[in-house]
Amino acid sequence: MTALLDVREMARHYGAIRAVDGVSFAVQPGEILGVIGPNGSGKTTLFNAILGQVRPTAGQVIFEERDITGLSPLLLARRGIGRTFQSLQVFGGLSVRDNLIAAGQEFRGGRAGRLFAAPDAGLGARAEEIIALFRLGPVAALRAGGLSYGQQKLVDIAMAFMAGPRLVLLDEPCAGVNPALIEELMELLLRLNRAHGGSFVVIEHNMDFVMRLCGRVICMAEGRILAEGAPAAVQADRAVLEAYLGA
Repeated sequence: MTALLDVREMARHYGAIRAVDGVSFAVQPGEILGVIGPNGSGKTTLFNAILGQVRPTAGQVIFEERDITGLSPLLLARRGIGRTFQSLQVFGGLSVRDNLIAAGQEFRGGRAGRLFAAPDAGLGARAEEIIALFRLGPVAALRAGGLSYGQQKLVDIAMAFMAGPRLVLLDEPCAGVNPALIEELMELLLRLNRAHGGSFVVIEHNMDFVMRLCGRVICMAEGRILAEGAPAAVQADRAVLEAYLGA
């Protein structure tokens, strides 16, 4: 099977600091891959280098057999890659529905198209699909800034799906979210994976979430891959226990 995403010898250096140092891995269509590791291990820098937030020092990123290394986040989104950040990206003064429409506008057309588009930018139907998919109907008309942090996190993730991505990279989706919403988020991602073939790469410190959600896990330490494999095998790896779990 041809990989959906193929990261080859990715590196990002800051002077003598090797934040990411020769990382290679592939993501298969329909796979949920977890990325774990202690703070400072290079996980978010890896995401940023893959997704155009920072320019890689070395390496290649291949998506659907095309070299996308160094492309801007906007171009990557238009090619089918979504991303969420550790910090919320929602517009607190807008309704949930309008947040989705605003996110969708970033992925299509130019300025002229936006000026002459319908009031909902022609994205109303798509927004309603995402509202139904993420079960946001009860809060769709509410101001996003008035929701709980966990609900805002769910809206933030929903915004990444407005462009219909074939791959989504999620950076610590569980951070600051209460246990009930974490369960809801896990159920959502599994449903998107099973029913819609969604492919995900998930950075997360919540080990229970990763072990239950992901089919394969990578552990990073000091900018490199320390261990890779089935969740139970990685969790039991002595090097992982020493580097990440404090054993």
